[in-house]
Amino acid sequence: MIELKTPAEIERMHVAGRFVAEVLSEVGRLADVGVNLLDLEHHVRGMITRRGAESCYWDYAPSFGRGPFRNVICLSVNDAVLHGLPHDYTLRDGDVLTADLAVGIDGWVADSARTVVVGTAAEEDERIVRATEEALAAAIEAARPGNRLGDISAAIWAVARAHGYPVNTEFGGHGIGRTMHEDPHVPNKGHAGRGLTLRPGLTLALEPWFARTTDRIVHDADGWTIRSADGSRTAHSEHTVAVTEDGPLVLTRRAEESAGRQGRTERL
Repeated sequence: MIELKTPAEIERMHVAGRFVAEVLSEVGRLADVGVNLLDLEHHVRGMITRRGAESCYWDYAPSFGRGPFRNVICLSVNDAVLHGLPHDYTLRDGDVLTADLAVGIDGWVADSARTVVVGTAAEEDERIVRATEEALAAAIEAARPGNRLGDISAAIWAVARAHGYPVNTEFGGHGIGRTMHEDPHVPNKGHAGRGLTLRPGLTLALEPWFARTTDRIVHDADGWTIRSADGSRTAHSEHTVAVTEDGPLVLTRRAEESAGRQGRTERL
């Protein structure tokens, strides 16, 4: 079932979204050569506890994972792109780190992800990160009343094609609101003009992710971490977005992001 949110409910999601943005900004600042993933995990735990927020990941046990998940943030390195289980790993120069976070505050949820390059960035790593950011911006622009869900999927796919990246359709975006995963599913590949008509009050987590040279994935022995099947590097960008009468409203925009790149940010 798809629940359309009122402006007041979207503003409550925006509260959670601002906090998610704050945490991901902090993770990006802290991610450096010599930093252990478990230190990042525990730092985020402290931020969540101090805010009185609730992790959407802790005790999460979906059918595709080896649950329950007992961490508050997903940290995926290099060829890992989704559901990375924080573990005893020290970041190295040139590593590509994806941080994905979903939290609830007062019963409303927001979800966002970002990929950063640690230390010295290779050009091809910067390029795939930029591609996911461009795809996210295109998806957000398509999230307007009267458009179709396929318009969002097609926008992501067009950016991937332009950069020469294949697209996996097993995992994509999703509805969000009172819980982390709600209907509808938002594939990262699709055709314009098809699917659900977008209406004001629809809230979506849009999350393009690409691997450099494959659309196939494999799972680690931990049962959670998803990697590119050929070991090629990956990137993932995600925002929680509300469809409103005035256009898309990004609820998880970070302070360092320019206002014009990924949707309007003024309060409802």
